[in-house]
Amino acid sequence: MSQLQTTQEFSALFNNVAIGIITANSLGEIVLTNQFALNQFGYSDGELTGKKIETLIPSRFNPHHVQHRDKYFHHPYSRSMGIGMDLFGLKKNGEEFPVEVSLSPFTTSEGAFVMAFISDITIRKNAEFALVKLNQELEQKVKDRTESLILALEKEKDLNELKSRFVSMASHEFRTPLSTILSSAYLALKYEATTEQPKREKHMNRIVSSVELLTDILNDFLSLGKIEEGKIQVRLTDVDIVDCINTVISEMSANLKMGQAFVYQHSGKKTLCSDTSLIRHIIMNLFSNAVKFSPENAPIEVASGWEGDLLFISVKDSGLGISNEDQQHLFERFFRGNNVSNIQGTGLGLHIIKKYAELIEGTIICRSEIGTGSEFIVSLKSIL
Repeated sequence: MSQLQTTQEFSALFNNVAIGIITANSLGEIVLTNQFALNQFGYSDGELTGKKIETLIPSRFNPHHVQHRDKYFHHPYSRSMGIGMDLFGLKKNGEEFPVEVSLSPFTTSEGAFVMAFISDITIRKNAEFALVKLNQELEQKVKDRTESLILALEKEKDLNELKSRFVSMASHEFRTPLSTILSSAYLALKYEATTEQPKREKHMNRIVSSVELLTDILNDFLSLGKIEEGKIQVRLTDVDIVDCINTVISEMSANLKMGQAFVYQHSGKKTLCSDTSLIRHIIMNLFSNAVKFSPENAPIEVASGWEGDLLFISVKDSGLGISNEDQQHLFERFFRGNNVSNIQGTGLGLHIIKKYAELIEGTIICRSEIGTGSEFIVSLKSIL
């Protein structure tokens, strides 16, 4: 085969291959482009010759690219770029598009060169974006269906019907958050590069959040079921209320927001005869709500003491407050205030602790106004 034939065949292959090819010298100057690359970037034949390779890169990446280019020519080797990263090309009209690039260095009598093979991955990126969007839609669907289910369950009065509805939810509605978990796990696996750790963490946090949501719902339903079935047994013992509250404060400290702190004071004797487990559950729920609804750098005021033959426990937060209208339904099953729709919760916690308080001959009331925080006061008596 003659040299002329070889040159002609190479030229035909170079200009007709379905991938962009750009050759640059050690100064980063473009010396050769095939037709596919010209079409990718929107240039005419000869327009790019002699221009810096940074002409084809968004300006925000140029300073770093020059450093990487110079470093590469000191130690050239074949490598792929863009896999697990976000690389972009810049068209003549200023439009950006995602790319993957493979580099192949070579040397001739005229010096060192590098040949870049450029793939437009717009279609693939659009597919990934569509998958992310689907994940978000699934999350919204979980929220919408959960709210619809809670509204339906509020109307249920019969325990057997409540159980039936819950079984239905567990077998059908839980599929959606599980789909969210699956899609997030799939996306997390796509990010393999070290630089994509924040993206992996974002999807892992979604998985953890979905699992915690399902766990909270299950625990609340289990507690509610035991109450409705009368399976909660009161076990009386001497309760050191100061020790009980301080222990819960210590355990809850890890959940505090930045700058939050429990401020606790007690007056009078420390003990009463009651159920330690139920009192502890009541305190933990009230503390958890106070932390959840209070902003950062806000104290949570806790007080306990005796008024006559009643022991009171007060928990005061600096949260959103509760309207008079919502306070009328605050301790009902599945009720959530109109101003807390963006804060996670099942609407069962206050209903459950009210039932617990009643089991140990106690009461719970709320004092609140919109914008001034809320105070929950539990009154208990020593059961002889």
